[in-house]
Amino acid sequence: MMRFSQLFGRTLREDPADAEMISHRLLLRAGLIRPLASGIYSYLPLGWRALQKIESIVREEMDAIGGQEMLMPVVHPAEIWRATGRYDSPAPGPALVRFQDRTGHDMVLAMTHEETAAYLAREVIHSYRQLPALIYQVQTKFR
Repeated sequence: MMRFSQLFGRTLREDPADAEMISHRLLLRAGLIRPLASGIYSYLPLGWRALQKIESIVREEMDAIGGQEMLMPVVHPAEIWRATGRYDSPAPGPALVRFQDRTGHDMVLAMTHEETAAYLAREVIHSYRQLPALIYQVQTKFR
């Protein structure tokens, strides 16, 4: 058991000047997060433990209703995004990071996984008897 005085990160006595929302102020003052840049935060040990507990509850509840957890990659081939029309669509905007791999293939640093989930469903589900299929993932997203 670690003493609170030895914990990495400290509570703050005053509200941070740049924190406008009460939830933001409370997370900072409680020593759960610290900003690295605008909109980019590091989870300190207490914040990380809280996040892990939330993930555990989500997993438990999803598993209880028949969900199957999986992990999808953040880097996707551009073909699956082109197939849905979202690769060239203005909707994702600059949030959809496009690049080429070392062999020259178009790739996407995806902020969401609907395309991958749909692609996998087409590849894996071959009969209505395999339905319903409830898959989920717990992963960090960027936007």
